[in-house]
Order: sequence, then structure tokens, then C-alpha cells
Amino acid sequence: MKIIVPMAGMGKRMRPHTLTIPKPLIPVAGKPIVQHLVEDITKVCHEPVDEIAFVIGDFGKEVEKNLIRIAEEQGAKGTIYYQDEPLGTAHAILCAADSLTGKVVIAFADTLFKTEMIADTANSDGIIWVSKIEDPRMFGVVKLDGSGVITDFVEKPQTFVSDLAIIGIYYIKDGDNLKMELQYLIDNDIRDKGEYQLTNALENMKQKGKKLRAATVEEWLDCGNKDATVYTNRRILEIKKGAALNLSAASNFKNSVIINPCYIGEDVKIENSVVGPYASIGKGTQITNSIIRNSIVQSNTVISSHCIDNSMVGNHVILQNKMSELSMGDYTTEQ
Repeated sequence: MKIIVPMAGMGKRMRPHTLTIPKPLIPVAGKPIVQHLVEDITKVCHEPVDEIAFVIGDFGKEVEKNLIRIAEEQGAKGTIYYQDEPLGTAHAILCAADSLTGKVVIAFADTLFKTEMIADTANSDGIIWVSKIEDPRMFGVVKLDGSGVITDFVEKPQTFVSDLAIIGIYYIKDGDNLKMELQYLIDNDIRDKGEYQLTNALENMKQKGKKLRAATVEEWLDCGNKDATVYTNRRILEIKKGAALNLSAASNFKNSVIINPCYIGEDVKIENSVVGPYASIGKGTQITNSIIRNSIVQSNTVISSHCIDNSMVGNHVILQNKMSELSMGDYTTEQ
């Protein structure tokens, strides 16, 4: 089994946090989004994962090294591919053509999920995970027959056809067959809304008799913008409870209260403050005379006399003497 993770997007909806780090490497509950993703998929797969391929932009060697480490920690080979132009989901996956063989899980890196087990794949050629949503206009959706087999794929419908949104996780039994259909789109310049879409390749597979089924997840956690990412941080801390919790030595906490669930990284210093619930604090951060709840604070940041809620604060930030809801990028000073 292989996992392919397309993650070359610019993450514009997450700025300023993505100005210095790719969106999938933003930490929630103490780990990068993409690390949670591959750990969760590996845990629920019905067979061992031997390779994890990441499709990235020009993110730099340090990022590539971290991605390889994440794969190796799952007992898999890590492979890096590049997508130089944002030409759509089908193009992104095809950039990893050399790894697109055999059984493959494709997982886009701004989505986390909660499910007990990857669905039974014995009687289908593929599984597409979906979630029922109120407004499907910004998503690809599927229509089903009475037995859960997909009858139609529709990309971002502006009039209602289905409320079953594709969440961005797919299992394909024959990666070589999918590769052929993706290449067909590129060779014949078949685009939808200006881009090469994975749903068009899946539709071609379905038309040729491949049986693709839908499976629902218990919970779909989006990391597409600040509010969604803060909520995802909260839910991961709730779901994983003690598993996501790391509390530094008590000697670093002076006259302070920690309200779980929280994640607190190494070398964090907290004085005269209340942290939590649902707070994730990155390595080396210092907090004094402050209240921080339901927020993500990254590494080596200094916060003094602040009340922070529903916020994201980047690395190497200095915050003093203010009450606010924040979305503040790296290397910022506010007094």
C-alpha cells in the first residue's frame, strides 16, 4: 500500500501563517497537519504502508527532510515529487506517477478525519470518503445508488445535486489504471473550471465499469483557514486526550494553571498565567501574566499581559499588553 499526499498549494487562505511555512506543516495539537494525516491513515489501513509520497512546491530542503522523517516514522519509505504549476488535483497526483502503482491511498493535506477503519475494499475498485454538508458548492460531490456505489461525480455544483462532499481521501485498488486516466486528461487537455480534476478521471473509470463506492467518516476536520484550524486543534486535543498531551517539567510553570486538554511543548515557560483549555503551545515559548485558551501558539514566541482566544500566533512573535483575537504570522512584534 502506498500513500500519495498532494500538498503543493500556496495556502493563501491561511496567510500570514503560510508566508514562512507550507500549510500542511503548520502544527495543530503539537504536530504538523500532514503528520497527523499520515499517522491516522496508516493506523486505519487494512495492510502495511510501504511508501509515502509527498507532492510539494519549492519548500526547501529542510521541509523535505522533515517530510521524509514523517514517512520513516511510519515505517515507510518517503519520496518527494514536485508540482511546479497549480494545474489542478489530477495534475498534482500525476506528478507522483512513479509511485502511482498498485494499491494507493490519495490524501490531500488540508484534511484530517476521524474513522475507526478504512472501509472494506474487497468488493470495489475504489473508495471515496465523503461527508454530508449544508453547502456543497465549494466541493466536489457524489451521487449514489441504493447500494452505496457512486453514479455521478460533480465538481463544485452551483445548483443542488448532492450534499455528499468529497473530503479529499481516496483509495484506489489499481494505481496504474488511475495513472492512465490522469494522463488521458493531460494529453487531451480536458479541464473543468480551468484545471485538470481528479473527479474527471474517476468518472472515466466509472464509465468503463470500475465500481467506486462512497464511505463516510465519523468526523471531517478542515484546516483551510484560521478558524477551521483552531477548531481542528481543539477537536484533536479532545479526541486524542492524553495521547496528544505533552506537559514540560512543572518547574517551568510558576503560579500558573494549566486546564487540559492542552499541548505544551518542550522548554515552554509559563508564569502567573492560565493556559487552556484547548491550547497548543510550541517549543521555547514564554508566557507571563496572560490567559490563553482555544488557540495555537507556535515556537519561540513571547506573550506578556495578553488575553488570547480563538487565535493563531506564529513563531518568534512578541505580544504585550493587549486583549484580542489574533491571526498573527511569524517574526511579528506588537506592543
